[in-house]
Amino acid sequence: MTADRAAARAIDALRRGWAVGVSADDGRVAILAIEGADDGRLAAFDPDRRAAVLLSAGRAATLHLTNQLPAAAAEEGAGAVQVARVPWLDLPAAVALADPALDLVRPLSGPWRSEPVAAPLAAAAALRLARLAGLLPAFFVGDGAVEVEVAAAAIALHDAPARLAIASRARLPIAAADACEIVAFRNPDDAAEHVALLIGQPDGRPPLVRLHSECLTGDALGSLKCDCGPQLDAALAAIAASGWGILLYLRQEGRGIGLVNKLRAYALQDQGFDTVDANVRLGFAIDARDFGAAAAMLRLLGQDRIDLMTNNPAKVAALEAAGIAVARRVPHAAGANPHNHAYLATKRDRTGHML
Repeated sequence: MTADRAAARAIDALRRGWAVGVSADDGRVAILAIEGADDGRLAAFDPDRRAAVLLSAGRAATLHLTNQLPAAAAEEGAGAVQVARVPWLDLPAAVALADPALDLVRPLSGPWRSEPVAAPLAAAAALRLARLAGLLPAFFVGDGAVEVEVAAAAIALHDAPARLAIASRARLPIAAADACEIVAFRNPDDAAEHVALLIGQPDGRPPLVRLHSECLTGDALGSLKCDCGPQLDAALAAIAASGWGILLYLRQEGRGIGLVNKLRAYALQDQGFDTVDANVRLGFAIDARDFGAAAAMLRLLGQDRIDLMTNNPAKVAALEAAGIAVARRVPHAAGANPHNHAYLATKRDRTGHML
């Protein structure tokens, strides 16, 4: 089996509640995702009740098990923290450790003690695997039997932008403009299919480009909790008015944590946490998106110099680091309303957006 297919199998195994072995240069960890585990699977994986619990540093900091909160803002949700197994750490207690939705309804029994992680690189790869699977980054970790083995390098390559290729293209008139072409991009072993919408025809100018990350609730359902739907509509109108440009629709729901985890973040926002703190409480990075995919799409479309419609400096930096020259940044704001006032303020004050 190729390394990339091993990663796909490992993602599928985690979603099915199976145990997975993750290896890296510093060793190997056997993991069982807490989300989706049951008493039978846990007993089979850990018959002697010795398996510890592995959490992200951000989640552990929320539980006051570590002071490594700044690590949660680093790439890939910042390192792993291992919680020692004690007699009262059963499956319900582990679920409470993993799921911040239970923080207010199920007080933690504890006490808990963090302990050294034997293979930090392998543990960090396991956390990334959870995000790719759309699961909470929390595991029982031990030396139990596993269904699938995967290397950290294979996990890193699973959704690598360099593996994107054009899969299909067709004419697609839209409400904003008749002269449009839609182009679909696919990574051979990643289920996400990114899309580019080319509006107008190249005319010698850098195209006006908008990077739009998928938002089911905002784009399709008209959510007022964010500004995604209005930003999408305004971007299409602006590109059409410019005469030539590209909208990249990136399948990175919830800033890269997936739809289910985004809805969990919504629930935390209802408890008073902003979008940054909600992601950290869930155990993820503040923003887990990879704009390298956008750079790869632009190169495949023959565009290496663009005008970028964004308020997010991170998008400019990511594209330029990947070899796409941003000739001009075009401010882009739409969709402010009473329901997303705090959300927009958080983007401005905590993630550097220039609103």
